[in-house]
Amino acid sequence: MSGVSLAVAPRTEPDKTTTSAAQPQDIPHHQQRKEQAVVGGVMGSLRVIELQLVAFIMVFSASGLVPLLDLVFPAFVSVYLIALSRLAFPAHGSTTESSQEIFQGSRLFRFYVIVGTTVGLFLPLAYVLGGFARGDEHAVRSAAPHLFLLSFQILTENIISGLSLFSPPVRALVPLLYTVRRIFVIMDWIHDVWINKTLPANAQLKDIAWYWFGKSLAVANLVYFSINLFGFLLPRFLPRAFEIYFRERDEIHSKMAEDKRSAAAEYNKSQSTDKKTD
Repeated sequence: MSGVSLAVAPRTEPDKTTTSAAQPQDIPHHQQRKEQAVVGGVMGSLRVIELQLVAFIMVFSASGLVPLLDLVFPAFVSVYLIALSRLAFPAHGSTTESSQEIFQGSRLFRFYVIVGTTVGLFLPLAYVLGGFARGDEHAVRSAAPHLFLLSFQILTENIISGLSLFSPPVRALVPLLYTVRRIFVIMDWIHDVWINKTLPANAQLKDIAWYWFGKSLAVANLVYFSINLFGFLLPRFLPRAFEIYFRERDEIHSKMAEDKRSAAAEYNKSQSTDKKTD
């Protein structure tokens, strides 16, 4: 959701981007590989759980609980991404680097992604299900648009991450576009639970706990995804995608120029050989 499907994947090789503090030189190589495998397994399991929840979320979120603008937004993003992949940033072909993740973070970054999945997906889902169980329609309507957009983001990330049709800049725009839209949706969620929702006069302790759980969850989502947008996606994730894209383009152009020079040299050599023969 912070670009998890495009930024982090299960890998058994040591992470070249981790710092020496994260992986000291005195740690045995086999131990580093084991730790990477464990973390990768966690991330892989996390993706499976996310995808299992996507279908469920989309069903109940689309049943009259999501505004029309948010229902149309995934279709707009899909058309826009396809147009970009054809017109602005076409894929250069299947190179070694394009098949890898855009951003390979450290174990701390993977923990950051897991925290975001918990705050952005699991807890809001529990909040909505709890709203259904308690008959709190206000809670369900407040959090459903966020879950609906997040489910489409996860689904889109997982689909395009395995397609060579989409270049790194186009793939990086998926979490960026969805996060920008969801921040506005989360602000509406905050307005609903902090302004429009009030405690009944005879509220019990469990009602008070539920009330403040909804308030805290909305704020936590705004804080996390604002940090994710302005602290990771814009300054690090998107530039990294463009760096990969333009480096691949330059390598392809250099290879083509080298092939042309080699062909010209071979042609000139053959011409000079023919003249000497004559």
